[in-house]
Amino acid sequence: MTIKTTKTGTELVTIGWREWIGLPDLGIAAIKAKVDTGARTSTLHAFSVEPFPHSDGREWVRFGMHPEQDSYDTELYCEAPIHDRRVVRDSGGHEEERIIIETLAKIGRQVIAIELTLTSRDNMLFRMLLGRTAMRNTFIVNPTRSFLLGRRRKREAEAPDNQ
Repeated sequence: MTIKTTKTGTELVTIGWREWIGLPDLGIAAIKAKVDTGARTSTLHAFSVEPFPHSDGREWVRFGMHPEQDSYDTELYCEAPIHDRRVVRDSGGHEEERIIIETLAKIGRQVIAIELTLTSRDNMLFRMLLGRTAMRNTFIVNPTRSFLLGRRRKREAEAPDNQ
């Protein structure tokens, strides 16, 4: 087996084309994500996206999301500071301005800071995309495999890390 490393000698973790990802800052214990090397930025399904002034003086965003694929039964409402706003081109070539947040992502044993754009993914198969910027210097993708870092356990899906 060949071990891949970065230029600095850091070992890269191999992930599959889809993986379970935790977003502990948002109260999401596990969400099935498509690992998408064609997407620069990671994206999270969001609806009712509402910016608001926070007591800390910064602009925050409140949004709802459905963490379970093919289900609208569970709705989570999250809040996070707005990191940026950018025009993003989707896979169909359409451009839209999106709110960007920064949050921690737990992928296997790795915990990394990532940027997420917020947009409706109701008509998409996956509620989250993990883009190549989030994977840089940490992961390498095996496109023939899935869930190399483990499958979601029932208990993890029911109890967010921060509660």
